[in-house]
Amino acid sequence: MVSQQVKILIVAAVFVVIAYIVPHSGSFVILLATRMMAFAILAMSVDLLLGFTGLSSMGQAAYFGVGAYLTAVLATKYHVGLGWDFWLVVVLGMLLGAALAAFFGLFAIRASGVYFLMTTLALGQCVWGLAYRWNSLTGGDNGINMSARPDFGLELGNEVTFFYLVFAFFAASMLAMYVLVRSPFGRSLAGIRERELRMQILGYNTWLHKYIAFIIAGGFGGLAGVLWAHTNGHVSPETLVLTTSVDSLLMVVLGGAGTLVGGSIGTAIVFGLREYLSTLVPWWQYVLGGVYVLTILYLPFGLMGIPRLVRQRLRSEGKKQVAKALATKPS
Repeated sequence: MVSQQVKILIVAAVFVVIAYIVPHSGSFVILLATRMMAFAILAMSVDLLLGFTGLSSMGQAAYFGVGAYLTAVLATKYHVGLGWDFWLVVVLGMLLGAALAAFFGLFAIRASGVYFLMTTLALGQCVWGLAYRWNSLTGGDNGINMSARPDFGLELGNEVTFFYLVFAFFAASMLAMYVLVRSPFGRSLAGIRERELRMQILGYNTWLHKYIAFIIAGGFGGLAGVLWAHTNGHVSPETLVLTTSVDSLLMVVLGGAGTLVGGSIGTAIVFGLREYLSTLVPWWQYVLGGVYVLTILYLPFGLMGIPRLVRQRLRSEGKKQVAKALATKPS
């Protein structure tokens, strides 16, 4: 079994390879990788809820959307966030996402199972409806076009330098969430996921733990929205649709829930297949849907769970061989 230190070294090596190869690729690859990493932060925030807390949220697009809209409105109407004040927008985006999650959590955390899922879905749709109807602020159907990216006098409007900016946020977000899930608080979340009643008997305030995790996930969702707005260059109600929440959830399931890295892998696969297949066949959605179905049926732990399935298969085969040898051994 691979040790935790070796896994960290592998992830670090992959990060170094990405940081070196992508900037030397074409403009399309750089843009695609930048969008992947911005969305991967959202997927990891979903994994914090689904994989480590056992909460299947369908409203994560709400925090993603408010972060994106905040960025677009401040940049286009008040010219805030295009210079050194970009860092202020990042903080405000995270705080707004966390504040919205804190409000939603007061209602959602009281429910469990499918009721929690439906509650987050309903709350997320409320935010979508607000973005769709509030034409004076959000632009309604037309959305908001952003003509510039943040520039600190270092030409961050350049696609390569902006890629490194998003890459730094992506790496920092993964590190922060990794430290969180490995902390005593993160261990308690895993205990709640496995058996909430047992944690309550042990004296843990499980509602408060889930509520805090819900808020933290909302904050990272807001951060993803801020980066997405500058990466995509356009923010509209499509940013907050149910599909965004579903996609992030399926990306986590595809890569492997409860791993953080799995959400990033799932994001890369979905974005890659979507961009590649859409240029080949008009029915690429069915292919992507088939990938999801096959993953759920044959890889219940996602792609990151393949080594685990291989070990289980080898262990099972070994037991069968031992049993067969004992059965054929002469008495």
